[in-house]
Amino acid sequence: MRPPQGSLASGDRHDRFMTTRWSVVLSCADPGGDEEKAQAALAELCKVYWRPVFAFICRLGYSVPDAQDLTQDFFALVLRGQILERADPARGRFRSLVLKALKDFLRDAAEKRQTRKRGGDVQFVSWDEWMTEAPSHLSIPGTASENWSPERIFDVRWAATVAERALRRLGDECEKHGRRRVFDVLNSCLAAEREDISYAKFAKALGLQEAAIKGVVYRLRGRYRALLREEVAQTVEEPKAIDDELRYLCAALSAAG
Repeated sequence: MRPPQGSLASGDRHDRFMTTRWSVVLSCADPGGDEEKAQAALAELCKVYWRPVFAFICRLGYSVPDAQDLTQDFFALVLRGQILERADPARGRFRSLVLKALKDFLRDAAEKRQTRKRGGDVQFVSWDEWMTEAPSHLSIPGTASENWSPERIFDVRWAATVAERALRRLGDECEKHGRRRVFDVLNSCLAAEREDISYAKFAKALGLQEAAIKGVVYRLRGRYRALLREEVAQTVEEPKAIDDELRYLCAALSAAG
């Protein structure tokens, strides 16, 4: 899945005034921070990262059950705020902090797991809760991914999750306005090259003129880009980092193609 073609920069003047989930989490380190709000923001961020973390651990050779346990252990520590002690080196992007912290966690995971009984002083995250997130529709070629580094697997899964969350939000908006059928028919072309779109086929399926279909696709692409930008924005501390992170996301998805 790739973002629609065209610029991903919004040029929105209000970007510089935006408060992101990651900035809310970091503010908790300051006196007077709203810890409850920060915890909620952190939990929401973690929903984006459980899949890339799980994929990273699996790529290192752990069995699925062990990878599930390690993923739970890792996010239990994240939600308790313990990895935020390492926030400064990668303060700008939650993605960078998570990957660094995950590597550190896995290096001493064996020792820690031997000295701590499951369900002891750590409140484990329910695996079923993570799995309620919609399954990924990104298909990674098996033969190709066998040669990918764990870091590349992490990046691709992160990018796919962010893109899919934006697409899911767009689908929900269309459904709210009674246009779910339109979204279901056209969502596959939102990430396609324009020359690959069969407007005639979609026009026939929806009973509309080709010119009307082109207009709908144009508007859906624009809204998808905006939602994708919003999703990425929540994972950086400052709005000025959004465009760089969007370019990184696009590069990761292109590498999976």
